[in-house]
Amino acid sequence: MTSVGRMLITAGCLLILAGLIFLVAGKFSLPLGRLPGDLNFRGRNWQVFIPLGTSIVISIVLSLVLYLLSHLRR
Repeated sequence: MTSVGRMLITAGCLLILAGLIFLVAGKFSLPLGRLPGDLNFRGRNWQVFIPLGTSIVISIVLSLVLYLLSHLRR
């Protein structure tokens, strides 16, 4: 049970960190969610948003950060 608790605490901290990053990105008016490749479909009473461009940028940045962290651990 201890390992499950630690895993849940770690996941919660990562979610809080991700939320803070998005809040800071909003303060500096970074165009996350409005990049080319982000799809937005609207109808009268519905809306579908698919953030493809934003997902790719976040994936690249996270990959670089994790690569650098793993490289520094060696």
